[in-house]
Amino acid sequence: MKVALTGTPGTGKSSAVPLIEGIRVVTVGRLVEESGLAPELDLATGALEIDTDALSRFVAGIEDNVLIEGHLSHLLGVDTAIVLRCSPKVLQKRLESRGYAAVKVRENMEAEAVDVILIEALGCAPTVCEIDTTHLSSAEVASAISAIMAGESEKYPVGHVDWSQEVLDWF
Repeated sequence: MKVALTGTPGTGKSSAVPLIEGIRVVTVGRLVEESGLAPELDLATGALEIDTDALSRFVAGIEDNVLIEGHLSHLLGVDTAIVLRCSPKVLQKRLESRGYAAVKVRENMEAEAVDVILIEALGCAPTVCEIDTTHLSSAEVASAISAIMAGESEKYPVGHVDWSQEVLDWF
């Protein structure tokens, strides 16, 4: 089984991954290295662009059970996508503490507020689960991920996270 661990930057993916035991975990960056694909630099944004179609073909050849971590992982032909969510206000603090530029902080807050990654995941993976990490420790997030991997996906349905009231406060 191939499972994506995805979410807006700052939702807790990288913090939870080291605490997950008993399954192979690989980052999207590591898959890019293993596949030999070379990301291209988008001169307008300064971001590295990855050919997700080519990377999906590489992932299709992986026979092991694997948890693929990264905010693009849900685009890689996985069986299940676990989408980590976080209050945009909390996300703002996390990203600012990492030194993100104000424009990137705002862009990620807005993406989280309007469910960008969740909506993408729903269009790409047959099973999608949602974990609100706003008030969870990294260990609690890892435990929830492990529970989903063990077949308890029904405990984490899509649709229980709603930032609309928080967004309305922006105006």
